Amino acid sequence: MSGTHDIPDETHHGAAAPTDRTADAPHSADTPHSPHATDPADPPPPLSALLDAAAQAALPVLRAVRDDQLGRPTPCSEYDVRALLNHLFQVVVAFQTLAAKKDADFSHTPDRLGEYGAQWPDRFAEETARLVEAWAAPGAEDGLTGGMQLPARTVGAMVLLDLTVHAWDVARATGRPYAPAPGCVAELRALAARMAPTARTMNVFAAPVPVPPGASDLDVLLAETGRDPHWTAG
Repeated sequence: MSGTHDIPDETHHGAAAPTDRTADAPHSADTPHSPHATDPADPPPPLSALLDAAAQAALPVLRAVRDDQLGRPTPCSEYDVRALLNHLFQVVVAFQTLAAKKDADFSHTPDRLGEYGAQWPDRFAEETARLVEAWAAPGAEDGLTGGMQLPARTVGAMVLLDLTVHAWDVARATGRPYAPAPGCVAELRALAARMAPTARTMNVFAAPVPVPPGASDLDVLLAETGRDPHWTAG
C-alpha cells in the first residue's frame, strides 16, 4: 500500500486522485449509513476544520515515534515507518500548493526526516498548520484543482484521508493507540464511496478487506482502502 499522496500524484499527472495505494481506498456507495454521519441537509464542515482536527489526532502518534522504530514495517507494504513519514510530509506540503490552485510536484519524495533530524515532529506540526491555513483561505474549496481538475473539496479530502489513515498506519507499526478525529471518518467514507473504483483500477488502492457486521466506521474505512483493520507488525 502506498499513501494518499500517491493518489494526488496520479491525479496531478492525469490519472486519479491522491492517496495511499491500499490504505486510502474510498468506500463503496453501498456502505451502510453511519450513525455518526452528518445529516445530508446540513452543510459539510469546512475542510480546514477537519484537517486541523485530523492533525491534532495524528501528531501525538507521530511525536511518539522513536528512532529505533523507523525501520519497522507498516500496513502500507511499500513503506517502512521512515518512508511513510517522509511520504506524509510530502503530501502535507504538496496539498498546500493544491489548495492555492497551483501545480504540485509528486515526482520525488524528499528525506525530510534526514533533513530535519530530531526536529522533524515540530516541522511536521508547522506544515500541518500551514495546510490548515491554506485550505481555510477564501475560495480554497471552490472550483477545480490538480492535474485532473477535480473538485477542490474532493482534492482536500484526499489529504484528510492521508492524515487520518496514515496516522493509523504509524500507530499500528509502533504500537501506539490512535483514535481518528470526530467527523473525519464520515467525510472520508463518503470520499471512498465516490473514488474507490477508480483508485482500484489505477492500483492506487488494494481490494477491499471483508469486515464483520457491526464493524466500526474506522474499520470499514480502513478495509475499503485495502487495509486489514487488525494488522500487526509481527
